[in-house]
Amino acid sequence: MPQQFKYIMPVAETHWKFPASGEVAFTWDYDTRSEDLLKLYSKGKKEQWDAEKRIDWSLPVDPEDPMQMADGVVPLYGTPLWKKLSARQQADLRYHSQVFNLSQFLHGEQGALVCAARIVQDAPRIESKFYAATQVMDEARHVEAYRRLLSEKFKFVYPISRPLKTLLEQALNDPRWDFTYLGMQVLIEGLALVAFQRIRDYSKNALCASVNAYVMQDEARHVAFGRLALRHYYPELTDAERREREEFVIEGSYHLRDRFNSPEMWEQLGFDVKDVLKEVDKSDGQVRFRKRLFSRIVPTVRDIGLWSEKVQKAYADLGGMQYANTNAQEMLDNDAKVAEEFDRQMQEGFDKKGTDHVFPKG
Repeated sequence: MPQQFKYIMPVAETHWKFPASGEVAFTWDYDTRSEDLLKLYSKGKKEQWDAEKRIDWSLPVDPEDPMQMADGVVPLYGTPLWKKLSARQQADLRYHSQVFNLSQFLHGEQGALVCAARIVQDAPRIESKFYAATQVMDEARHVEAYRRLLSEKFKFVYPISRPLKTLLEQALNDPRWDFTYLGMQVLIEGLALVAFQRIRDYSKNALCASVNAYVMQDEARHVAFGRLALRHYYPELTDAERREREEFVIEGSYHLRDRFNSPEMWEQLGFDVKDVLKEVDKSDGQVRFRKRLFSRIVPTVRDIGLWSEKVQKAYADLGGMQYANTNAQEMLDNDAKVAEEFDRQMQEGFDKKGTDHVFPKG
């Protein structure tokens, strides 16, 4: 039976449309040149899964605190303003914060679905079209999973945030095929891995944690796809063309950071946005989270060759330069291992409360 989404804020239009630019690229050259991309395509085929069967949707959630995460991850926690809130206000903030983040995951996954379909359409190499086709199925599955989690276990949904909407429109509005890769595979997917990881590793609810673990297994491949496709292409660009990509990366990274300001949520809860964001910027949990936001993006951007002094200065300002020498592939490989650990625990059976799970931190 179809479910009706209940948006907490009025949505003027249930369909967002804009005239995206691009071209349809056929290739009659069926020779493949990247063994790495072919291996990733093979892996993508083997790791397809059914969200209805792999996830145990019967696992319960606390209706007032579905994720059951420590208050340290709640915006405002530890600030003077947090201490002034009543227990009811703290509970409302805890709940709205969970819903806002999951809502952006859902909308971002639909954005990824459209971008992956776009890559099939305009990628110039046949092996890229092969892999992108597997990603289209991945993203449809992710939309299915987050849609079901929100509609069955939460009370409402937030509309797409302004920064995420802006970045998606920019990624799809540029006619050059690699900008879709940059916007989605490198930036949005790279940051999403960090946001998913926080829930996967710190949620005490097995259902919420497992959904994010399984989605991350796919997303790790998607980020690897962007790295493999672009690091062979960008050395061929002129300096001027490379600067255009670097400007896009810098602007997109600031949009992603601002996505977590969540002004829509603060307004809905009755806070003064300017005042509350000053407090959020100083909260220990938010400072730690923002430092980790670019842990997947920075090493990928460096690996694909968009590493000018201007890019480095931007990531220093964003607090992500400590990840410049991180081995991105090791982090992505670990994301796959954690998903496999969830499978093992699912087979052994979580406790009846859905809260007994222990797994390696990423």
